[in-house]
Amino acid sequence: MIGVDWGTSSFRAWRLGADGGILDRVSAPRGILTVEAGTFEAVLRELVGPWLQAGEDTILVCGMAGSRQGWKEAAYLPCPADAAGLARALTPVDFAGARCFLIPGLSARDEQGVPEVMRGEETKILGLLDRLPPGRNVILSPGSHSKWAIVQDGTVLSFLSQFTGEAFAVLSTHTILARTLDKSAPMDWAAYDEGLVRARQPGGLLHHLFGMRARGLFGELADASAASYLSGILLGHEVAATLPEGTSHVFLVGDGGMMARYARALAHAGVTTTEVPEEAAATGLWHIGQSLGLETTR
Repeated sequence: MIGVDWGTSSFRAWRLGADGGILDRVSAPRGILTVEAGTFEAVLRELVGPWLQAGEDTILVCGMAGSRQGWKEAAYLPCPADAAGLARALTPVDFAGARCFLIPGLSARDEQGVPEVMRGEETKILGLLDRLPPGRNVILSPGSHSKWAIVQDGTVLSFLSQFTGEAFAVLSTHTILARTLDKSAPMDWAAYDEGLVRARQPGGLLHHLFGMRARGLFGELADASAASYLSGILLGHEVAATLPEGTSHVFLVGDGGMMARYARALAHAGVTTTEVPEEAAATGLWHIGQSLGLETTR
C-alpha cells in the first residue's frame, strides 16, 4: 500500500509493508498550492511512479488534498471517530491503474458549539494508538494551527485547535512588535522561559503583547531575544487555555523545533511529555488501510 500525507506546502509518501513497516519514502515541496487544478493525478504518479511500477495498486491520501482547494473534497467525519470510521468514509478519486482514496478530515465542536476541523492530523493521531496506554489520553500536534485531541481506547473523542503558529507569524512580521524583533536570531531559551512566566500572570494575552513592546522601548528586552520571548508568551497562553484539567502527561507528535518548545511549555505547567516523530502518519494510514481490508503489499 502507498500512504500519502499531502499538505498545503509539502508532500510526503511511504510505501508500506504488510506489517505497517516503511519500505521506502519520498518527500517533495509539492504541496497542494503548487499543483494546478486537474493535475493531481499526474503529480502523484510522478512522485510515486517507481512503486506503482513495482506493483502497488492501492493509495490512501490524507491531508489538504482532500480539501476544497485540493484534488477533491472529502467530507469531514464527525467525532467520535476511529480508524474503521475513517475507512468507511473514504472518497475515491480517478487514478488509472490503481485504487486511490482520499481520507476525510475530522470535525468536532467545542463546549460552546463552535465547529472544529482537522485534515491530516487524524492520521498522526491514529499512528500513536499502539503507543498509548489504555483509557483517556491527550495528544498534541503542533503546527500553524495546533491540535489538542482527546483519545480514548482508539477513538478520537474530541479536539481543539489553536491559532498560535499563524499568530506568531503575523505578530512577528506585520505588527509594531516586528520593528524590534530579530527573527533570524538563535533561540534564546531564557527569554522563552520569561515569556512562559509572563503568560501565567494577570492581564491577558493582549496586555502581555503590548508589554513586550514597552519592555523593548525601555531596553528591558533585546531585539535578539524578542522572538523567543513572544513565542513563550503565545505558547504559555495556549497551554494555560487548552490543557485539560488534571492532565499529567501529553503525547506530542511532529517534527522540528516546535516539539521542543511545546515540551518545555508543558513541563513549565508540570506536565510530562512523550515525543513521537511525524512519521506516525504512515502508521495511521496503515491502520486505516487495515480497517478497510486493503492489501498492503503485493
